[in-house]
Amino acid sequence: MTDGNYLSNERILIELANYRMPYGRFANKLLLEIPEEYYIWYRNKGFPKGKLGEFMSMMLEIKTNGLERILLPFKKSKF
Repeated sequence: MTDGNYLSNERILIELANYRMPYGRFANKLLLEIPEEYYIWYRNKGFPKGKLGEFMSMMLEIKTNGLERILLPFKKSKF
């Protein structure tokens, strides 16, 4: 892996850890805080297009495999 890819991957993880659901039942919640069942339901319905759908798909994989802890160091603190 080159340094550029590492930095790109780190930026994605930072954004994923801090991305908020823009609408619906979990509006303004971090994707990390949304239950796995919601992602399963959405997968069956069809994830939205664009970044939100990509991030929801990633979050489903992370949650399904019990890997939420990998995102915690990238989560920004609320003050």
